Amino acid sequence: MPEVERTTKKETFMQGVVTIMFSQILIKVLGLIYTLYLTNREGFGDAGNAIYASGYQIYALLLTISSIGVPNAISKLVAERLALGDSRGANRIFKVALATFGAIGAVGTMLLFFGAHTLAYDFIQIPEAELTLIALSPAIFFVSISSVLRGYFNGRRTLKTTARAQTLEQVFKTVLTIVIVEIVAHITSTSTEMMAAGANVATTIATFSSFIYLFMYYRVRRKEIGNEIASSVNYKYESVKTIVKKILKVSVPLTLSSIMTSFNKNIDSFTVKRILSTYMASDVATRLYGQLSGKVDTLTNLPLAINIAFATALVPAISAAKAKNDKETATKRTSFSLLTSMLIGLPCVVGMIVFAQPILNLLYPNANEGALLLQLISVSVIFSILDQTINGALQGFGKVIVPAVALGIGVIVKLILNLILLPVPELNVYGAAIGSIACHMVAFLIVFNILKRNVKLDLPFKKFIFKPAVATGIMAVCSYTMFLILNSIIPGNGATIIAMLFAVIIYVLSVVVLKIYNKEDIYMLPKGDKIYKLLEKIKLY
Repeated sequence: MPEVERTTKKETFMQGVVTIMFSQILIKVLGLIYTLYLTNREGFGDAGNAIYASGYQIYALLLTISSIGVPNAISKLVAERLALGDSRGANRIFKVALATFGAIGAVGTMLLFFGAHTLAYDFIQIPEAELTLIALSPAIFFVSISSVLRGYFNGRRTLKTTARAQTLEQVFKTVLTIVIVEIVAHITSTSTEMMAAGANVATTIATFSSFIYLFMYYRVRRKEIGNEIASSVNYKYESVKTIVKKILKVSVPLTLSSIMTSFNKNIDSFTVKRILSTYMASDVATRLYGQLSGKVDTLTNLPLAINIAFATALVPAISAAKAKNDKETATKRTSFSLLTSMLIGLPCVVGMIVFAQPILNLLYPNANEGALLLQLISVSVIFSILDQTINGALQGFGKVIVPAVALGIGVIVKLILNLILLPVPELNVYGAAIGSIACHMVAFLIVFNILKRNVKLDLPFKKFIFKPAVATGIMAVCSYTMFLILNSIIPGNGATIIAMLFAVIIYVLSVVVLKIYNKEDIYMLPKGDKIYKLLEKIKLY
């Protein structure tokens, strides 16, 4: 018990959030680098993105089935045992999970390897994707094992470990993607199909590097963990069958939620090119799908990657608070996380709407089409971000099936809208964008209403919606005015970069001046006491 308390003090809720947040920002910046490289690389472009993304989405679906729900499930169960002082029970959960999901991951690898031809030719109807699926198949096994290790360390509140592992994986993925694709391009005389496969070989090698890091870290900590187990109290023996049932009881609903997310992406994989090709040239349909799956999805996923920190940290934090019947802490952390998610999501949405074309010009100078598509899809981001945080809270409270059901309903709505809107030539690929907005809006409305029934949120309209909207409006008007002024003076993309940096500064100042965070909120931030004293000193609070 004393060791658990020291660990909790060492890495608080917000320290964990900040650790994951910075890690995710770095991961997404690195991801953006190799995406920019691929999209602007001669011989790759939107067509290469279509091959790469279609194969990756199938891989992601099988990966979801084998492991995605596992980290949060194990994190929740381990955090509950540690909160009660049962380190031995927490370690037993980890070992049983490692054997179980290692086996499941191996099955997933074989399914993807041997089913690659059928999936590429019959399902997504992009034959070139077969090699990308084969290249990705070993990654499922490594990620399945890594997910158990990540869940165990998250439950122990050592979120830095999992953050470092994910960052290491992305560093390897970025460097190896560029190196391998360049080698393949040279050997094959710029074959788009082979370059896409090479990019996914880099993904497999990167997942292996992450697994090795987590495994070595566990070996280093094994003696310390052994000492904790020896001094464990409140140990409650559970059979392997009981532990597996418990893990599956939590992980299956979480996995279903992730499967719904993957289905959401695969709906576009299965419908966009197939339907668009009925009234336009196949290569044009492929490029439009490439814009949607490559550029637009990459950009709209950036805010979600930053916000995932709250969803990840909320699960063990609320699970531990619930185990100790500490309702006040659970409510405060949920309210604070939702407010912060709103403050992250709203300016991102408006920024992508206002600066859509300048952003594409900046990032994809050789393939800058898709501004309207980006503007449309960005509307779904605010719903996705809030939904993400609420799901973390609901999982912590034990309402693990709700996110899956909500997103499942949203996915059905998207499928129906895709089938109705994509065949309309005037809408074409924008029909998929409208379907995505409807999907995430429906899912958010469902989970938000369920959360309000279980938690008395401290989020009045003025604080949660009105003030963030005012701050975002001020940011948009000031930054776009700055852009228009600079655009006639500074050539190239300089005006875009300066205007966006200016937007960040104006937004932060607006949040402070409008006092969206109260004293208690500020104190939840790392170094919050010092921040509040500074704001008092300059008479802003």
